[in-house]
Amino acid sequence: MELGSEDGKVKSSRDVCKSKKRNKKKKKDGTEAGCWVNLSFIGSCISSRSKVDSSVSGTSTHFESKSTNDTSRDQPAAPVVSSSTTSNTESNSSTSKLEEELKVASRLRKFTFNDLKFATRNFRPESLLGEGGFGCVFKGWVEENGTAPVKPGTGLTVAVKTLNHDGLQGHKEWLAEVNFLGDLVHPNLVKLIGYCIEDDQRLLVYEFMPRGSLENHLFRRSLPLPWSIRMKIALGAAEGLAFLHEEAERPVIYRDFKTSNILLDADYNAKLSDFGLAKDGPEGDKTHVSTRVMGTYGYAAPEYVMTGHLTSRSDVYSFGVVLLEMITGRRSMDKNRPNGEHNLVEWARPHLGERRRFYRLIDPRLEGHFSIKGAQKAAQLAAHCLTRDPKARPLMSEVVNALKPLPNLKDMASSSYYFQTMQADRRIIEHLFVGNFEGKNGGTCLCVVFRMMTFPQGIMLKDR
Repeated sequence: MELGSEDGKVKSSRDVCKSKKRNKKKKKDGTEAGCWVNLSFIGSCISSRSKVDSSVSGTSTHFESKSTNDTSRDQPAAPVVSSSTTSNTESNSSTSKLEEELKVASRLRKFTFNDLKFATRNFRPESLLGEGGFGCVFKGWVEENGTAPVKPGTGLTVAVKTLNHDGLQGHKEWLAEVNFLGDLVHPNLVKLIGYCIEDDQRLLVYEFMPRGSLENHLFRRSLPLPWSIRMKIALGAAEGLAFLHEEAERPVIYRDFKTSNILLDADYNAKLSDFGLAKDGPEGDKTHVSTRVMGTYGYAAPEYVMTGHLTSRSDVYSFGVVLLEMITGRRSMDKNRPNGEHNLVEWARPHLGERRRFYRLIDPRLEGHFSIKGAQKAAQLAAHCLTRDPKARPLMSEVVNALKPLPNLKDMASSSYYFQTMQADRRIIEHLFVGNFEGKNGGTCLCVVFRMMTFPQGIMLKDR
């Protein structure tokens, strides 16, 4: 879910709404009836978003399965109240009941729907930052220390997330988001500024994150994210998880750690967002939380998917997947890859423990501009986090300590003789494959086989 960076906007949803806007008609009272005037029309951008996610990676699939032994402390679902069919008295009563479910700290600001409507300039397409299963996110401006909307470019820039009205799960996630982020404060957690609960309208107001999500920087931009920045982001995200697991007053299991939920401020400081699936950790002598399985394929720990038993080590596994994505520049699941490479973890696992083979993992777009020691340590750490036995995985505080030196290492691979030799081998092989594969008497094929037998560690063909 995007809370910043307009570069991350999803074109399909915007195009849908723009086409509707061109065809909109004037109402009798002179107002315009478009899909962005009332939040009830926002569902169109949500449905289009799901199509975009699947077309981009072929894999960003959310899953949910129910467990009969669900003892997790889900918030009770509240009925959706339609303001068009309810009297003011009934509406106020419903809103009061919903507010009783909130356990938020007084530091949160309470916005009215009109405040946020004007702050986002009527939820117009130009304000759209992104959308997901929860709803749409819009850019807006409010007073520095209040709730009133202000002129764009002044006051405090915020990201306003709306609730998808379809289904009760959205309300549960909304409550979880408010109750967790209303209580938790840390530099590596996105700041929840306030909320709006008015009839069937439920919105959340966050700090604006100008550089958007890690997902956009890794997979949707032409320029690769520098290695040192990747390690800085990994460290910040790890510190956020370590706080949730080991430092918060009540331990929290994040349950949805992935690149799209890691947001970046202007200085590339990482902040965890979207706490809709977060759960309180086990209490007393309990070793796990039994809950229905929810999350994103490719990131969820295998033991959690199989049993529904959730622990903090489930988050550690997900962190290992994201770290692997930062190392390789590949998505956790990508059906557009050749057979055997769809699942990043399964493809990478054989290379992680081999010092020579692990070079094949490194994002080729970095072109050697990465720390050799840093990449080796990051690969070893990813392997540790991805251990099949959850008890053998490290604590997030241990992950933080392992990552701390990595952003500052300067032993660039591009200046090493070994890497230069590999690059030379790669250029030769590419030339042989691309330019001379149809050589006479199979001479080229023999040459390729000879080089592969002689320099197996130097075979680094680009994906085509």
